[in-house]
Order: sequence, then C-alpha cells, then structure tokens
Amino acid sequence: MKLRVRGNSLRLRLTQSEVAALRDFGSVEETVHFSPTSKLVYAIERSGGGEIGARFEDGRILVQVPESIALEWCNTEQVGFDGVAGEVNVLVEKDWQCLAPRDEDESDAYPHPKQT
Repeated sequence: MKLRVRGNSLRLRLTQSEVAALRDFGSVEETVHFSPTSKLVYAIERSGGGEIGARFEDGRILVQVPESIALEWCNTEQVGFDGVAGEVNVLVEKDWQCLAPRDEDESDAYPHPKQT
C-alpha cells in the first residue's frame, strides 16, 4: 500500500493482494520503521459507519471506510473513491502499473488500462 500525504489530503493506493485482503479480512496495514523505536503505521479498514473516517493517534494513520463502499470497490472494476473526514480529504485507489519503466516491483499492481 502506498501513502501520499499532501496538505490536508491522504491518498492510499492498494495492490491487487491488498484489495483482496481488505475484502476478505477487513483491513490492510503498512509500517515505516524510522529507527528501532520510531515508526509510522498507516492502515485502512472496513467499518460499520456511514461515512469515510480518518484519524491519527500514537503514530498511526487509520482510514475507515463504510463496509458497503469498500466491498463494492473491492468487487468491481471501480478505480477509486473519495470522501472528506473532518478536515482531511481522503482518496483510495487501486494501484496501477506505470506506463514508463521504473525501478519498483509492480508485479502485484493492476494492469494499466492504456497498456498494449
């Protein structure tokens, strides 16, 4: 899962296996280790609420997505969805392979629709 933070916006991009984990298990989580005692955790989870939520507590960013929105997204060709959580704009997308070669493992990314 990729995290992009810009101003008051969060963007999460999930690979195929991460979308499947969100669908099957209800959550996906990643950790960035800055040192043995310092880390940033970011996660997305399905929730029973009716709106997209986002919060930051104890070094952990959590995006909560209503179950109906998450499951529709996971089970269809829908690329992404967005919402506002308090003052934070949230965008969640399926991660596509790049059109230009990159030094990054994209084997689990979705095929880009413009690939021939």
